[in-house]
Amino acid sequence: MKTQRQINWLEALQPLFKKYRGKKHPLTHENRYQLVVKVILSARDSDKHINEIAPALFKEYPSIKELATAKSDDLYPFIGSVTNFANKAAWLVELAKTLGEDKYIPKNLEGLTALPGIGRKSANVIMSESGDEMEGVIVDLHVLRVAPRLGIAKGANPEKIEKQLMEKIPQKYWKPLGMSLTYLGRELCRPTNPRCPECPMNPVCEYYQKQK
Repeated sequence: MKTQRQINWLEALQPLFKKYRGKKHPLTHENRYQLVVKVILSARDSDKHINEIAPALFKEYPSIKELATAKSDDLYPFIGSVTNFANKAAWLVELAKTLGEDKYIPKNLEGLTALPGIGRKSANVIMSESGDEMEGVIVDLHVLRVAPRLGIAKGANPEKIEKQLMEKIPQKYWKPLGMSLTYLGRELCRPTNPRCPECPMNPVCEYYQKQK
C-alpha cells in the first residue's frame, strides 16, 4: 500500500467527487434564513427530524424579521421535540434580534461563528450550501470518522482534522471535499459494517487495506 506521503489526495479523491457531484446537504431549505435556522436546530439531532418539524416554524416565522418579535418560549410548540430545544430557541431569538433582517446574515466564517448556536462546522455548512467562498471544510461526525479511516488525516479533533484536510486539498475543492466525505460516511463508510468493497476510495484507504 502507498504511504500517506506518497498519495496525491486531490487525484485520489476524484472518483469520490464524481460520485457525489452536485449533492446538496440533506437539510432542505428555500433560502439562507431557513438554512441557518435548520443548521442550528440540527445539532445533535437528525436532519430528517428537522426537515419534518421546520415547515410549521417557518409558516409562523417566515423570516428573521418575524422571528425577532418572538420570545424563546414562543418557539417551544414548534421545536419542543428537538434535542436541546430550550437553548436553541434562545439562540435563534437572540440571533434574530441581533441581525434584524435576512439580508444581514453574514457571508463569512468570522461573522457566522460570532452568532449564537453557530460553530465552525455549522458555519462551513451554511457557506457551502449558500455558494459562499469556502474558508474551511465541513467536518461533521461523518467526516470525523471517514478522514482518519482513509488516512488523509489523523486524530479525533474536528479542527485538527479540518486543518489537515485544508493543507492537503486546494481551497477550490473544499466544498466538494466536505460534502463528498459526509455522504461517503452516510452511505458507505458507516460506523459498523462499512461497505468497503463498494467504496471508490478503497484503493488508497488505510482502513480497507488493513482489513484485507
